[in-house]
Amino acid sequence: MLIASIVLEACVAAVAVLAARHGRPYLYGLAFTFAAYVLYDFARFMQWAVEGPLLSWLFLLASITALVAVVGLWGEGRGR
Repeated sequence: MLIASIVLEACVAAVAVLAARHGRPYLYGLAFTFAAYVLYDFARFMQWAVEGPLLSWLFLLASITALVAVVGLWGEGRGR
């Protein structure tokens, strides 16, 4: 199940990068968010010690970039 999650997260990140390269730059935030998920899940799969403070900062940054992406999508939907 974890491997399937990693593959799906990587696919979402790749599609977000492709969309960002075609005039939707805020989607890089979504790509970063899912890349962080891939990194975390891969570390779990490999049984690496994923320490608290580093992981907390990574997920905070991922949440901020996801928020920027969603605001960009919202603005796009409103004709901006």
